[in-house]
Amino acid sequence: MTAVVIDEVLQEFAAQVGESGPVAIEGSRTRWTLGGELAAGTRLLRAPAGILEHVPDEMTVRVRAGSTVADLHRALAEAGQHTALPDRGGTVGGALAVGENDLRVLGRGWIRQSVLQVRYVSAEGRVVKGGGPTVKNVSGFDLPRLMVGSLGTLGLLAEVILRTNPIPSSSIWITSTDVDPFAVATVALRSSAVLWDGAATWVSLEGHAADVDDQHHDLKTIGNWTTVEGPPLLPGHRWSLAPADLRRLDGRSTGSFVASIGVGTVFASQPQPARAMAAPVADLNRRMKEQFDPTGRLNPGRRTGSN
Repeated sequence: MTAVVIDEVLQEFAAQVGESGPVAIEGSRTRWTLGGELAAGTRLLRAPAGILEHVPDEMTVRVRAGSTVADLHRALAEAGQHTALPDRGGTVGGALAVGENDLRVLGRGWIRQSVLQVRYVSAEGRVVKGGGPTVKNVSGFDLPRLMVGSLGTLGLLAEVILRTNPIPSSSIWITSTDVDPFAVATVALRSSAVLWDGAATWVSLEGHAADVDDQHHDLKTIGNWTTVEGPPLLPGHRWSLAPADLRRLDGRSTGSFVASIGVGTVFASQPQPARAMAAPVADLNRRMKEQFDPTGRLNPGRRTGSN
C-alpha cells in the first residue's frame, strides 16, 4: 500500500476521517444494517460524489464513491453502457462495500471483477490507491477485490475505476410457475438471471434481439412463460449459500425468499442464522483487520461474513 498524490476533494475527505475515533460512511442507507449495527458513538461521514471520467472506448469510468448508482448509470447510458453494479438504489461505495451484484450477474458480471482501481482512506487518515485502470497494472495486494464486500472495515472508499459493459440491445424478463428453475441453464445457456421463490421462476434474457428470441423459444420447450416488466419484489435480508444448497430451500428457515439460481444469493424475509466461520478464514479475517485497522475504528460493529 502506498500513499499517492491526491486532489483537494480527497484531501478534505481524508481530513474529515482523521486519525482517531470510530468513524463510518453513510450513504443512502439502503443496506445499512448488513453486517450488524454500528457501535454507539460512531461518527458518520459522507463520501465525495461525482463522475470524474468516462472513457467509452476503454470501457472504464472513474467515479467518486458517494455517487448514486442511478446517477452513474444515467450518465453511462448516454454512451450505451452501464456497470455490473445493482440497480437497487444506493451509492457506488455502498454497493461495493456490501459486495452486492446486480440480479443479472450471470450476464453482466461480478462486481468484484469489475473494480479496476480503488482510492480509499485508511485507518490512519491517509488516501491509499490500489489497482490500476487496466488489469495488467495490478500488482501486490489485490486491494480492489479486497475492499469489495469488506463493509468498510478495512478502508473507507472514496473513488473507484470500474469496468463498463454495453447495454444489451434487447432485454426481457419472463416468468413461469411450471418450470424447474434448475433446468433453465440446460436450455438457455446465456440467461442473465434465473430467480426462484419456491413456486415461480423468473428469467432475464439479454443480448441481440435474435439471440433473445431464440432463447425464449428454447425455454418454451420446458414450460409456459409470461413476459413481465421485471423481477419479483425482493425481501430485505441477503443470504449467501452454495449454489447447490438452493435446492433445499423450503421457506421454513428463510420465510419468503427469492433465490438466484447458479449464484447462491438468496433474498429472504428472515436474517441468515449466524454461521461458524472456518478457522483458517476467521484467522485470515483477523489478520487482515489487524493490518488495515489495528485500533478497530473503521465501521466498528460491522462484521464481514454476516448477513
